[in-house]
Amino acid sequence: MLAKLSVRNYALIRELDLELDNGLTIITGETGSGKTILLGALSLILGARADTSVLLDSDAKCVVEGTFRIAEYNLQGFFEDNNLDYDDSTVIRREINPAGKTRAFVNDTPVTVSLLKDLGNRLIDIHSQHQNLMLNENSFQLNIIDSFAGTLELLKEYRALYDDFRKLGNELSALRSQADRNKADMEYYRHQLDQLEEARLKENEQEELEKEQEMLEHADEIKSALAGSSSLLSVNDISVLSMLREAKSNVEKISVYLPDAGNLRARLESAYIELDDIAGEIEKLAFNTDTNPEKLVWINNRLDQIYSLMHKHRVSNLAELLVRKDEIREKLLSINANESRLEEVEAALKTKTELLSALSVKLSEKRRAVVPETEKKVMEVLYKLGMPNARFRIRLTPADDYTVAGKDIADFLFSANKQTEPEDIARIASGGELSRVMLSLKSLIAQNNNLPSIIFDEIDSGVSGEVADRVGQILSSMGKCMQVINITHLPQVASRGSRHFHIYKEDRGDSTITRVKLLSPEERIIEVARLLSGSEITDTAIKNAKELIRSAAN
Repeated sequence: MLAKLSVRNYALIRELDLELDNGLTIITGETGSGKTILLGALSLILGARADTSVLLDSDAKCVVEGTFRIAEYNLQGFFEDNNLDYDDSTVIRREINPAGKTRAFVNDTPVTVSLLKDLGNRLIDIHSQHQNLMLNENSFQLNIIDSFAGTLELLKEYRALYDDFRKLGNELSALRSQADRNKADMEYYRHQLDQLEEARLKENEQEELEKEQEMLEHADEIKSALAGSSSLLSVNDISVLSMLREAKSNVEKISVYLPDAGNLRARLESAYIELDDIAGEIEKLAFNTDTNPEKLVWINNRLDQIYSLMHKHRVSNLAELLVRKDEIREKLLSINANESRLEEVEAALKTKTELLSALSVKLSEKRRAVVPETEKKVMEVLYKLGMPNARFRIRLTPADDYTVAGKDIADFLFSANKQTEPEDIARIASGGELSRVMLSLKSLIAQNNNLPSIIFDEIDSGVSGEVADRVGQILSSMGKCMQVINITHLPQVASRGSRHFHIYKEDRGDSTITRVKLLSPEERIIEVARLLSGSEITDTAIKNAKELIRSAAN
């Protein structure tokens, strides 16, 4: 339950603290006094959107804080799953600074607004005129049926399975789209890889072939140059080597007379040996140099093949072409892996579908089982609320496919008159009738489930007299098993509260602020009298107010 609500700098509220308790709490106030503003502030700590427009003082931050007693809600698992410190008395806080930045906290731990909303849905059910309109939505109607059917744990299991089912379905769709593209790609890549593998490419082959090609193309020139060099060194009568031999012989003859001649002879000997070795190398190269036109043709063809593949794959050298070959091979492996994964996902999805089907059948059976009794009880409450001829029907039809809530479509059918057959409640029910149907449903759910606190924002609009008294009885009955906070204009309803707050506006200088006061027993009589008679409170109104409050207490 909501034990305390503190609001600072929100709309017309400068500073407000509410101490709340179990049972039925009544909030009254004149139109425009700020009752809706109070709900807006509370909605902030339940995850509602916010901006700086809510700041009363644009230079100060807004802070809304709620203290909740949650021992009976079995929320320890939720706190553990979201890494939050659990406390039976949990504090939720929301802040909005002048720059528009918002922060949210649960027991002083920062949290996201989405988590705040998730937790808030487990703590308070705020019923407004907007929620009456939600009664027209199929998903909301199905949630109502599930509340009666007690399918919470089964739905939890189903939704976990549905999440897997949906993910597998999305993956399968993507894999099938990829498979369609792969059909054309696979043939294309296979042809490319076959060409590259048939070419039997080797590392550095291009460079080696280009060098050999250049040599063969200039073989005659090379052979002629080598032959000329060999002739100059050793073949001719006046070759370099023959002249070196003669020079060495001449120096040797005078070595007896000239001491330095020995050194010169040694140097000539060394030069002769080096040139003789060079001459041998030249002769060897000349012998090995072959014009070989057949091999040149083969090399040209091989290089043409390499160049053609390089051009086709838009690379600049053989090394890049070899990398491209590996990439194509990887693409083919990926395509094959895609096909394997597609088969795996198809098998997994088939299994999930079978399990999902079984759970959806169980859900449908549990829902259908509570329909007759739910229809009966709703009509009993509607009878008490002044609609003796009301008929309420629940129609469950199978959906075409699985949804997050199973495979059922819910429709509430309603008729307020004997002569009119029940039709879609969205088309036939008035605003007042929707309010009474919703109150009937909520009162029954409160008896069957451990609901959080519930706040009604003028659920009793459009009723008066005896029906208003019946509404008060129902709200009071709900307050015996849960915390009920009701904003009302009806004295019959206000008289039944265990606590009564009055919201009013107060002028301070050049500003108007909203204030809330817990009424004493005497003040409460005056407020109920005001609701009975208007701004001029008569003795008769006070007497009637006392009687209403006394009667409600019995």
